[in-house]
Amino acid sequence: MTPASFEPTIDYVVTKIPRWAFEKFPGTSGVLGTQMQSVGEVMSIGRTFPESLQKGLRSLEQGRFGLNCDPGEAEYDDMPLDELLAQACIGTPDRIFQLEAVMRRGKSIDEVYAATKVDPWFLDQMCAITEERAHLSEVGFNDLTRLGWRRAKRLGFSDAQLAWLWKRTEAEVRIRRLELGVVPTYKTVDTCAAEFDAKTPYHYSTWEDTDEVTPSDRKKVIILGSGPNRIGQGIEFDYCCVHASFALRDAGFETIMVNCNPETVSTDYDTSDRLYFEPLTHEDVMNIIDAEKPVGVIVSLGGQTPLKLSNTLPAELIAGTSPASIDAAEDRELWNALCARLEIPQPAGGTAATIDAALAITSRIGYPALVRPSYVLGGRAMEIVYDDEGLRVAMAQLASFGSLGKEGGLSAERPVLVDRFLEDATEVDVDSIRDATGDFVIGGIMEHVEEAGVHSGDSACVIPPYSLSPETMEVLADYSQRIANALGVIGLLNVQYAVKSGQVFVIEANPRASRTVPFVAKATGVPLAKVAARVMLGATLAELRTEGLLSDPVQGDHIAVKEAVLPFSRFPEADALLGPEMRSTGEVMGIDLTFGLAFAKSQLAAGTNLPTSGMVFLSLADRDKKVGVKTAERFRELGFSIAATSGTADYLTRNGIEVATIVAKLGEPDGQDAVDLIESGEVVLVVNSPRGRGPRADGAHIRAAAGKYNIPLLTTAAAGLAAVNGMADRGSHPLEVRSLQEYHQGVRRGGAA
Repeated sequence: MTPASFEPTIDYVVTKIPRWAFEKFPGTSGVLGTQMQSVGEVMSIGRTFPESLQKGLRSLEQGRFGLNCDPGEAEYDDMPLDELLAQACIGTPDRIFQLEAVMRRGKSIDEVYAATKVDPWFLDQMCAITEERAHLSEVGFNDLTRLGWRRAKRLGFSDAQLAWLWKRTEAEVRIRRLELGVVPTYKTVDTCAAEFDAKTPYHYSTWEDTDEVTPSDRKKVIILGSGPNRIGQGIEFDYCCVHASFALRDAGFETIMVNCNPETVSTDYDTSDRLYFEPLTHEDVMNIIDAEKPVGVIVSLGGQTPLKLSNTLPAELIAGTSPASIDAAEDRELWNALCARLEIPQPAGGTAATIDAALAITSRIGYPALVRPSYVLGGRAMEIVYDDEGLRVAMAQLASFGSLGKEGGLSAERPVLVDRFLEDATEVDVDSIRDATGDFVIGGIMEHVEEAGVHSGDSACVIPPYSLSPETMEVLADYSQRIANALGVIGLLNVQYAVKSGQVFVIEANPRASRTVPFVAKATGVPLAKVAARVMLGATLAELRTEGLLSDPVQGDHIAVKEAVLPFSRFPEADALLGPEMRSTGEVMGIDLTFGLAFAKSQLAAGTNLPTSGMVFLSLADRDKKVGVKTAERFRELGFSIAATSGTADYLTRNGIEVATIVAKLGEPDGQDAVDLIESGEVVLVVNSPRGRGPRADGAHIRAAAGKYNIPLLTTAAAGLAAVNGMADRGSHPLEVRSLQEYHQGVRRGGAA
């Protein structure tokens, strides 16, 4: 029960802004409607609405510095004004920027209201920002007074916006602002309305005269959170930040959390000793560092958001792995040299900032090739290309009009990585921790169910691996330790590998928390995030073993499966196809004593109710047909009938599998096609893998029909085989419920503990 006294003083403005991810779903309109399509949100606090709004917009991490004054506004400058106003009448993620651009280009508040029906109060507040921008441009960098600086800041203008407007660097703007004594003050959200001494206050910045944060002389550690949930960076990183806060508080540190996501546990006001609800930008984080004087700043637990700040913050304050080591893992030339020195194989490849450079690489390594930008998370804008034309399209997307183009495109500092793609390889993730003495421990080795080419965040993965040999496991552990030592990692390290024909290739290393850390911790009973946080602040693994925080993984027969939760039901126009760019919005875990049962539980948890009888439809790419034979054979053993497209049916028949129904290609005048069959209601499960050159027309229609009629859909043959094994195990073993604590005590097959 919350007492009546627990009521905040409302002397501030809070703005919540959703975060959308339409760029992950090509083919979607991006128009907002009655069905929720956002994947996350940010929250910002200020003394005025313009201040709160601009803080919120820069918190979204979509390349915008605020409402205006950044490279993103150029998109609207050359558009005909009437066309821009017409676009502003439609609810899209860009609408707020279109409204500002329309007013900046001369439309009155009344005209915009008449066309868009956006409340004039909000338009007036945005107009105040636009008018201030014009004033700042006229006065200029050198002549703006201290009073003028404070006015701009109270309207939410960031240093980055002012730098862009005045054609200065952000560092020059910051230096000038500090010379004039313009620094933020931190206010407290008083949860007891000054009636009682608040035990759970939290803080936000504004630009006034008095500071409300209580001074402290304890050793402080700032933990940078992960910002808004989005595809590729979600609550798994918040889990790491929260566990770090708990562990460091137990170790005697005063913990300070910085985040702007209201959905998370990290922004609960009692998770850390202090909470700052602030954007995760260089300016905002440096202001907090200046105010709090911490002994360390943790950047490696919140995903790519804080990691990108590591080179801009004081190097001596970065806890754990150094910024130089983080760069060595991200910089392709440094990484290639490191792997060559360690004699660790990796796929052939190179870096390119132009299409000509990319074509030169593919002429050397051949196709298929994996094209991906550097310094991104969640497989952002990754693509597998099979010829020169596909490469040209992918590079154009990255360089200009694609989702990354809005954030500056490609450059020598942000090149594209072009690697030979290893088809039919098994992908493996390894999470580990290394301390400052060189002591090293493997957290978990995870085998992916889907083959390489499906992003690790979208692929089901298994602990312990179910098909890797002991020799391969030894190689994976050895390579991971050698990489950790060479990079000088202090804290967590995630390394991704591809295993093909028994040979292990390293794909990439990330000296930070990965999205698999919570899964590994729950599967093994080892609190990896807590251990890593202590290691980053100076503890050794030996000391943590003595304390009891670090123990050996639980010994038992259980198997844990992590499965992705995919949002295609919310995006019916998008092709429900898995690939190198991550599209899942969450994940679930299934755990039991066989792989099949654990996988079946994970499917149930993810919303896929695997059938027990009926007709299974198969349409497989040539590379999947060998696995498809095993899959179809297992389905037949369980009593399912098989339907297939002509090419798949011919292959299955030649390998002794009875196919009950063969469908015609879409558009052929004779016979029932795949979509007709799905629409008839006879099909209970669809297994459809795309051809090598992207989604074939028939495949896209088949997947769309499965989504429309809520038929379970699997888009790789490996997932189909795992599913049928799960269905077989579920039929022969009853599903049992055990607590996670029971598994962590060790459960053996046959009931032994």
